[in-house]
Amino acid sequence: MVRRNPQKAERRGETPVASQAVAEPLLRAPKGTRDLLHPASARFRALGDVFARVANGAGYGQVILPMFEHVEVFHRLGEATDVVTKEMFEFDDRGGRRLALRPEQTASAVRAFVENRPMLPWKAWYAGPNFRAENVQKGRYRQFDQVGVEVLGLDDALIDTEVIALAWDFFRTLGLRDMTLLVNSLGDAGDRARYVDALREYFNSRAAELSEQSRETLARNPLRVLDSKRREDASVVAEAPLLADHLSEAAAEHFARVQDGLRAVGVPFTVSPRLVRGLDYYVRTTFEIQSSALDAAQSAIGGGGRYDGLVEQLGGDPTPGIGFALGVERTLLACDAEGAFTLGETGVDVFVVDTTGGLEALTLTHELRRAGVAADRAFENRSMKSQMKAADRSGARFALLVGTDERDAGEVTLRDLRSDTGQLRVARTDVLDAVKKALA
Repeated sequence: MVRRNPQKAERRGETPVASQAVAEPLLRAPKGTRDLLHPASARFRALGDVFARVANGAGYGQVILPMFEHVEVFHRLGEATDVVTKEMFEFDDRGGRRLALRPEQTASAVRAFVENRPMLPWKAWYAGPNFRAENVQKGRYRQFDQVGVEVLGLDDALIDTEVIALAWDFFRTLGLRDMTLLVNSLGDAGDRARYVDALREYFNSRAAELSEQSRETLARNPLRVLDSKRREDASVVAEAPLLADHLSEAAAEHFARVQDGLRAVGVPFTVSPRLVRGLDYYVRTTFEIQSSALDAAQSAIGGGGRYDGLVEQLGGDPTPGIGFALGVERTLLACDAEGAFTLGETGVDVFVVDTTGGLEALTLTHELRRAGVAADRAFENRSMKSQMKAADRSGARFALLVGTDERDAGEVTLRDLRSDTGQLRVARTDVLDAVKKALA
C-alpha cells in the first residue's frame, strides 16, 4: 500500500493523516546482479551438469574454492590489470584482514595447489560465481558465473591442445556451431618483456592519436592497448609491432606444436597475432573462443592460456600451468542466438489429485518420490477442477486421481495428461508398478 508523506501533504494544502507514513523504497537486487527463477535456473544448472560430464570424462576432478581470498592472492595477477586496480570488491573482515571477493578462479586454484600440494599433474575443474565491479552490459554482470579447468605440472604443448579442444568440444556438445577459435603465443617471459618495450616505444610515438582511455592504459600496460575496440584506436593498433617477430626459438616451436595438435584433432583455428587476453600472468599459448551469433563487443564466450610463472608468484615451486574459463551467461546468450541447448519439460512426472481430504495424496507422493518418480500434489482441499488445472501447469505427464469411489474401492485412476489414451483404474497396491510402466 502506498503511504503518503504528511509533510508533503501539508505543503499541498491537504490535511495530513497522522497514521500514514512515508512509503518505503522497494528493495531490489543490487546493480549487476539478478534473480534466476525456474525454468531459467534449471537451464543454468543443466549447463553446469554438461560441463561436469565433459570435464570428468577427460580426467579432471572438481575443486571447490572459497568465494573470497586474502587480497594479495589477486594482486599477483598483475597490478596493471583492471581486475586488480578497478574491479575487485575489497573489504576488511572483523580481524582487520584485507579480503576480496574472487574476480576470477585461476589465482584461487593456484593458491589451493600451493597450499594443498596435490599430486602432479593436477587436472582440476571448477564452476561458480565471480565478482567484478565493472560496467553492466548484456551478458556481463557484477556477479557472473564461469566454468573452467586448470592443469598444473605439465609443460607439454599437447596439453595446451587438450585444454583448448576441451573447451571447443564442450561448446559443440551444447549445440553451438557459429564459433571462431583464435590462438596466439605471448612467448616466454623474456620475449614478452622485449615486446612490451617495443609496444611502449611505438604507442608513445603515436600517443596523440590514441583515445584518452588507451593513453591511460599505455601508462600501466602497453599490451592492454591491443585489446582496445575503440574506433579511434583501430588504425594505431593495426600497425603495432607483432609479437610473432619477438618470439624465441623455443616459444615458436611450442606454438607450432600446439597448432599441429589442433589440426590433428580437427579443431579449426585462426592465428590472431594481436590476441593478448586481459590478465598479466599469461605466457606462451593464449586463446579465445568467440561466437559470431553475438554482437562483436560481447562475442567472447571463453578463453584462457598458459601461466607458467603464477605458481611461483603465489609462493610455490616453479610449476607450469594452463587453463581456461568460460562465461556461463555469455554462453547461454550464444545458445539463445543459435537456438541451441533448449530444455524440454522440466516439471514432475506425476501429479496426485485427491478430493478425499489430502491424506491419500500425501502418502502417494511420498511413495512415488522414494521410488525415484518426480511427483507433486495440491493442498488446501481444493476442488477437482482447481487441482486438475494445477496438474496441467505442473508439466506432469500423468495424474493420479483419488476420489471417494477410488478410495472405497482401494483403487487409483491413472490419467495421461498429454494424450487422448484415456485413463485406467488400478489397484492401490499396484500404483507404483503401473506408473513406472506408463513412464517407460
